[in-house]
Amino acid sequence: MNRRTALLLGSAALALGGAAWLALPRPAPAPAEAALPPLGSAGAQTPGDTALPEVPDMVLGNPDAKVTLIEYASFTCPHCATFHASTFKDLRRAYIDTGLIRFVYREVYFDRFGLWAAMVARCGGDARYFGIAEMLYAQQRDWTASGDPMKVVENLRRIGRVAGLDDAALDACLSDGAMAQAMVAKFQADTAADGIDSTPSLVLNGRKYGNMPFADLRRLIEAEIAAQG
Repeated sequence: MNRRTALLLGSAALALGGAAWLALPRPAPAPAEAALPPLGSAGAQTPGDTALPEVPDMVLGNPDAKVTLIEYASFTCPHCATFHASTFKDLRRAYIDTGLIRFVYREVYFDRFGLWAAMVARCGGDARYFGIAEMLYAQQRDWTASGDPMKVVENLRRIGRVAGLDDAALDACLSDGAMAQAMVAKFQADTAADGIDSTPSLVLNGRKYGNMPFADLRRLIEAEIAAQG
């Protein structure tokens, strides 16, 4: 593997500082839902640190909708991949693209691979983010299969190139240590604030729910739309 890839891997890993839990192997896919590792500072900087860049939420749908649905998910979570292959497609068709709700996607990081995947997705900006996210979930088994960090990052770079990113852009994004720290800090703050302990998790107008099929989610959304008038 070339030196540039090795340096990118090192830069992203060092950016995590003392967040040692990111180096742990990701949970096996056996549980019904993937469980989050313990939260806490873990040596990462907090959102209040002025040196960190802003990490915006990734949003779809109607910004003025009275109903907001937040999804917490990890690009390395098999159950999240299943959610996006089924429930999310129906959700987007029925409620997001029609402007009935505002949808917010928030990343969860079990490991370095999930963080790197999110860095590649964000590298495309708002216009490409959800398209790259869809590829990451659809190809999850392929790009995570080896468990070799260098192979994983090359697989992620390949996905980025298919999405229209060039090597220079991918180099810049994957070596952005300040952004990596900011992303970890945002993840920790958001999951703590919403009491998130597994993925995928959903927060509908402030109320937390676990993973569910679209039929159940539809009933909750319809009730919330009706309640909001």
